[in-house]
Amino acid sequence: MAFSDHLLDAGEHVWEAQKKHPFVTELAAGTLDSAAFETWVRQDYRYLLDYARLFAIAGTKARDEETMTHLLGIAHQVLDEEMDLHREFAADYGISEAELETTEKAPTCVAYTNFLLRTAYEGSIAEIAAALYPCMQGYLDVAEHMDSLAEGEHQYTPFIETYTSDEFREATAWCREFVDRCGDRYPGEHDAMEAAFLTSAKLEYRFWEMAYTLEGWGL
Repeated sequence: MAFSDHLLDAGEHVWEAQKKHPFVTELAAGTLDSAAFETWVRQDYRYLLDYARLFAIAGTKARDEETMTHLLGIAHQVLDEEMDLHREFAADYGISEAELETTEKAPTCVAYTNFLLRTAYEGSIAEIAAALYPCMQGYLDVAEHMDSLAEGEHQYTPFIETYTSDEFREATAWCREFVDRCGDRYPGEHDAMEAAFLTSAKLEYRFWEMAYTLEGWGL
């Protein structure tokens, strides 16, 4: 069994919880409260800045030129393309770029990005691969689930189309292969990889919850 498949088996309960979350099911139906989606846009914008940093740091730890080039390329792609997508989403809701940049991270976003950056700085390339994998594979799997639930087009169709696109599928496939290569090269790190994967997966679930409940600091 490929190590990426082993990780997905280990995280199956988290995947199922994500697919059943009301943010996911209501977005698929087009009934999600716009305030919840706006919260997701704002928080994911802040998340992506650190996600790009994760790939950039991973690139500096890669031992071969091809992997280094690809990881740094993904960091650039996140900053150059996916951030633009969020700015477009935000503009549709009257949120300016300045507002995105000054949005305060919610507690869950802080927890997730802090975990990723700590893994990036302190962890091995194998742990980084496992930590970044749930975001890529999770969004593809959840978006495919949304697509299967959706009946016709609605305001959230562009979200579903983005994360089921050929480009996103290709990016996810590369990340899956990256995890498998690390699993093969570093068998002694399997436990650490699984721990990193499950922590990120659980935080992915909490990210949906954060947006749905409009999580804040209460201060």
